Amino acid sequence: MREFFISDGRNLSYLDFGGPGRPLLALHGHYNEASAFEPLAEALAPRWRVIALDQRGHGESDRAESYERDDYVADVAAFHDHLDIGPVPVLGHSLGGVNAYQYAARRPDRVSALIVEDIGAVVDCDWSFTLGLPHRAPSHEALMTALGPAAPYLACAFRRSETGWGFSFDVEDTVRSQKALCGDHWQDWTSLTCPTLLIRGTRSDELDAAHAREMITRHKGGAHLVELGAGHVVHHDAPPQFAATVADFLSPTH
Repeated sequence: MREFFISDGRNLSYLDFGGPGRPLLALHGHYNEASAFEPLAEALAPRWRVIALDQRGHGESDRAESYERDDYVADVAAFHDHLDIGPVPVLGHSLGGVNAYQYAARRPDRVSALIVEDIGAVVDCDWSFTLGLPHRAPSHEALMTALGPAAPYLACAFRRSETGWGFSFDVEDTVRSQKALCGDHWQDWTSLTCPTLLIRGTRSDELDAAHAREMITRHKGGAHLVELGAGHVVHHDAPPQFAATVADFLSPTH
């Protein structure tokens, strides 16, 4: 079910996949939106009820003037407040992974467990791919063709308008968000106290093995690393293995 709430004067949207299970908040990466977690929600039901946010500038949420780190973290806090639930596990991929661990670091009372998918404590984004994205295509098929092998990873964000097919995110906004994501976030990572799972794709071009191991070593609250045969978008490349890894981490004590 799609719902909306107000954060800092703008509408933010989220998908509540429903069910009787315990809530699990999910935060997507750049080029994606809440619907990217539908397969995970189906795999984790009925034990877990996935509630996924369309982060600012993505999906059905409003675009914003700012995409700084504090903006995203404040949105997560507003999302959590709106749901009116207690401490919960939070899962995040890429952009969402940094947002998740920064939220957990700054509000440890609200996050019972943390799952970070393929993103580091130091981020060095390359936005050349973003700048090369087509702004419009005459058809769904043309957009798929223009994107080539990347098409399946962006398909959930495809949107049709009067001028053709494009995305639910804005290319320029995404570049601004990627630039703001870059930096050294070790202070947040090393202050984490909740149980944490770091999932890395063995073919990832974003998180290398050495950095992932360092993140586990420097985590003071207890962290576990799982590497799966996948690229950067592990939940897309290896959905059953990803879901099983998440379920195993969350059961039975978190």
